[in-house]
Amino acid sequence: MAATCDVCGKGPSFGHTISHSHRRTKRRWNPNIQRVRALVGPSGVTPKRLNVCTSCLKAGKVTTR
Repeated sequence: MAATCDVCGKGPSFGHTISHSHRRTKRRWNPNIQRVRALVGPSGVTPKRLNVCTSCLKAGKVTTR
């Protein structure tokens, strides 16, 4: 599953993990993506599976019922 939101386009962030000895290794932070059955389309009645981040779900940007 792709780590990008279908609504807002949020994707993974990249950075470094810094150890106690200050060594740096690459890491990534994935957004909290949930696969939901949302109602999409101009009339909002067509059900479709979308990958949506939880911040979009909480903000009400997706109609799930």
